[in-house]
Amino acid sequence: MTVELPAQLPEWLTRAADPAADAVSSSAKARALRRIFALTSTPRQAAVLVLFGGSPTPDPDAPGGLPADAEVLLTQRAATMRQHRGQVAFPGGAVDPGDSGPIATALREAGEETGLDPAGVEPFAVLPKLFVPPSRFDVAPVLAYWRTPGDVRVVDEGETERVVRVPLAQLLDPANRFSVRSPMGYQSPAFQVDGMLVWGLTGGILAGISEIACWDQEWDRGDVRDLETALAAVGMTL
Repeated sequence: MTVELPAQLPEWLTRAADPAADAVSSSAKARALRRIFALTSTPRQAAVLVLFGGSPTPDPDAPGGLPADAEVLLTQRAATMRQHRGQVAFPGGAVDPGDSGPIATALREAGEETGLDPAGVEPFAVLPKLFVPPSRFDVAPVLAYWRTPGDVRVVDEGETERVVRVPLAQLLDPANRFSVRSPMGYQSPAFQVDGMLVWGLTGGILAGISEIACWDQEWDRGDVRDLETALAAVGMTL
């Protein structure tokens, strides 16, 4: 989906707006599952808000010009949830009938989950939808820049355990990057940061954007860890 870029989108974010990049597209396996599922039913629609904050001025000495204060907004689902308990995610959720599109869905859900004030948020891209087989959702990642950051918090403790503005410098530190493999054989980019394991859809989107935007530093791509072991390292289970 084409979105008009904000007039002063920071240079370090401009590459992330490329919707055609293969690194953020769904895997061949996920595309095949979507086709199979679509034969008998229609995937449910959802959107997530991939919200970046940080100085508009790029750092010429950092990969992709990433400024030292760059950050991304993440949430951690409550450990008591029946599905995806404890999982780290972007704010977001299912499309409501009154939503005008994925941007409206992402902003509404972020407000409901984190108390986000959308006034300072500037959406700049809607990436191709990603099919999530376990939940049967087609998820549209909405990229946005937080020009005027405000307070965020846990709104409903029954659904969300943490709301965190994660520094990208920590997230992308090669020491915090690896891949995880689930018992079913699914492999995903992963990040261990601030006592959380970021993997699955969220980890894949972040890894893809970082690669597209040229923020990556060299990291050990051969480091593949058992998912259950990696979750246990941060006090979580499947």
